[in-house]
Amino acid sequence: MRDAAINLRALPQQRKLIDQAAQLLGKNRSDFMLEAACDKAQSVLLDQVFFNLDDEKFQQFTALLDGPLEPNPGLERLFSVKAPWVDA
Repeated sequence: MRDAAINLRALPQQRKLIDQAAQLLGKNRSDFMLEAACDKAQSVLLDQVFFNLDDEKFQQFTALLDGPLEPNPGLERLFSVKAPWVDA
């Protein structure tokens, strides 16, 4: 059950455009807008996780991943701290 409200204001021509598209898909305005907003939100979030590289850049990237690690004192300190949820 949906119980979180999302309110917004639109220009009359924007509302008309949205209503026309929703009707073509057999959806009401709310369902259409919610689906479109979620699609866009997912796309934005995925753009922060996935990235494209050409062949040369991909080879450089994988070489860095496969190469030797450099010492990282901050990371070593972090791993030396006991997590508060771990007993003993």
